[in-house]
Amino acid sequence: MTNLRNIDVKQLNALALAYMGDAVYEQAVREHLLRSGRVRPNVLHKQATQYVSAKAQAGIVKMMHQTGYLTEEEEAVMRRGRNAKSGSVPKNTDVVTYNYSSGFEAVIGFTYLLGRTERVEELITESIRFIGKAKEDGTL
Repeated sequence: MTNLRNIDVKQLNALALAYMGDAVYEQAVREHLLRSGRVRPNVLHKQATQYVSAKAQAGIVKMMHQTGYLTEEEEAVMRRGRNAKSGSVPKNTDVVTYNYSSGFEAVIGFTYLLGRTERVEELITESIRFIGKAKEDGTL
């Protein structure tokens, strides 16, 4: 596998970053669910959707923005992802929610591709914590 230089990562299209971020976040959520003792496929799928849906991801990135959790660089990547035009229309959500979700995924992909493993883990842990709290509060 060819390593991307940091300069290359910083110049990647925001939707390419989101593509990577989607995969990284999905894997982390699946691992979280399995490690928490859930093993039935239909339960896993249903619960994973609560974490990886566009609505959930949009909520996560908005919370991170409002609380100042994201660095300036991550904020800039989030805006790039949010403002990127995908050319496709989401079928299960509105465009604004989908755009914020893309912004979230772009931040995860950007951080991952830069090799900032600890920060990726922090972002994902905070995301999972946020969704768990939203589920408890009934806001999700």
